[in-house]
Amino acid sequence: MAYKLLALNIDGTLLKNNGRLQRETKEAVEYVKQKGVYVTLLTSRNLLAARKVAKALKLESDLITFQGAIIGKSLNEKMFEALIPEERTFNIVQVLENFNCNIRLLHERYSLGNRKKVQKNLVVRTVLSSGDPFFYPTQFVDSIGDVLMDEPMAVPKIDVYFASDAERDEAAAVLAKAFPTIDMIMQSNGKMEIVPQGVSKLAGLRRLGHHLGISLREMVVIGDSLDDIPAIEAVGLGVAMGNAPAEVKKVADWVTRSNEQLGVAYMIKEHFRKQQRPEFLRKLKMKR
Repeated sequence: MAYKLLALNIDGTLLKNNGRLQRETKEAVEYVKQKGVYVTLLTSRNLLAARKVAKALKLESDLITFQGAIIGKSLNEKMFEALIPEERTFNIVQVLENFNCNIRLLHERYSLGNRKKVQKNLVVRTVLSSGDPFFYPTQFVDSIGDVLMDEPMAVPKIDVYFASDAERDEAAAVLAKAFPTIDMIMQSNGKMEIVPQGVSKLAGLRRLGHHLGISLREMVVIGDSLDDIPAIEAVGLGVAMGNAPAEVKKVADWVTRSNEQLGVAYMIKEHFRKQQRPEFLRKLKMKR
């Protein structure tokens, strides 16, 4: 199989634990681009943060961001966008503010969060995981609901952090009954991501593939998170990082090294070194 698209998760996959992008990883991405493979990013991050990583990799491709809620090259060049409407966002926040949780509304240009302390360093980790605050600022307020009454927001994603998975699941049950037109993506350590119905990393891959004329079986996905599982299962070659949870490794076709051990670069060199550019294969077929 000659693969035509490579989708890469960012945190825990492309980046080391300190947030650095290694030279070997950049070289590997350039290597696979030279073989005519379309390289994209597949992330829960916002588009501005993903675009910064893409720039470091010299990618001009459409990026799948906000769990697939926004796909595009930039905020001015969107291929797809799905938002939770203003009124529904407000109503979801009203429900969530009855629980002990950190809430973050993720707008395309900034985020709005509450100041409630749920867990030690939780807010700090939330800010650091969002990317460079210079490009994507975060504002913290006492009551998000009060702010939304005066300044309504429609958002592609809402991140919610609970002290435990049990508390998260209790809130999720309430939300599921009240709001049938949203989807909830469960993460580890009590985190939940709320997105418009039908939004996911896999759905984003399907949309981008349809736009490019590339089928899922012609794609490779490399990831490390629970939300990568559907995409890893669905594509032609699903790859789990060595640092991924057991559930991710179980569904993968191949497990590479960890993000600390340059797992993306290793996988690319191992699997793409024998793949020729599509133009070369077409000429070879014509000669035969």
